[in-house]
Amino acid sequence: MSITAERRTALIGEYANTSGDTGSPEVQVALLSERIGSLTEHLKIHAKDFHSRRGLLMLVGRRRRLLDYLKAKNARRYETLIGRLNLRR
Repeated sequence: MSITAERRTALIGEYANTSGDTGSPEVQVALLSERIGSLTEHLKIHAKDFHSRRGLLMLVGRRRRLLDYLKAKNARRYETLIGRLNLRR
């Protein structure tokens, strides 16, 4: 269910604004989206895993808060990010 170190570094490199950038909202949302996708696939197989479902809902809420923050700070960066991640909004 967790993402590998190689996938994590690839996502950070793809969504980072500058070299070594790991804390920007774009990187955080990309990492959360990867984890959300992984958990969603897990829950398709294990429908009664309610502990993982709660974790998924917490991750979705955290991603939502980060996206709201980014939208309030810079709407253009928000629009490009949701376009790159294919998120519905």
